[in-house]
Amino acid sequence: MEVQLESTITCPECGHKAKEVMTTTACQFFYECENCKTLLKPKEGNCCVYCSYGTVACPPIQEGSGCC
Repeated sequence: MEVQLESTITCPECGHKAKEVMTTTACQFFYECENCKTLLKPKEGNCCVYCSYGTVACPPIQEGSGCC
C-alpha cells in the first residue's frame, strides 16, 4: 500500500477545510486553522492533528509502525 501524503483537515470549531501535505519525518502536534485561528491539538489517544482531524492518518500510522 502506498502512503498518502495529502490530508484534508477539518476544523472542529468552524468547519473550515484545508488540504495539507503531511511530513514524513515528524508528527504535527499543533495546527492553526487559517479561518478562525483556533489552535488544534491531537485528541486524546491520537499522535497528531492529522489522525484527529484529517481525512488521512499520518504516514507512520498508515505504515502500521505506530505513532511518530
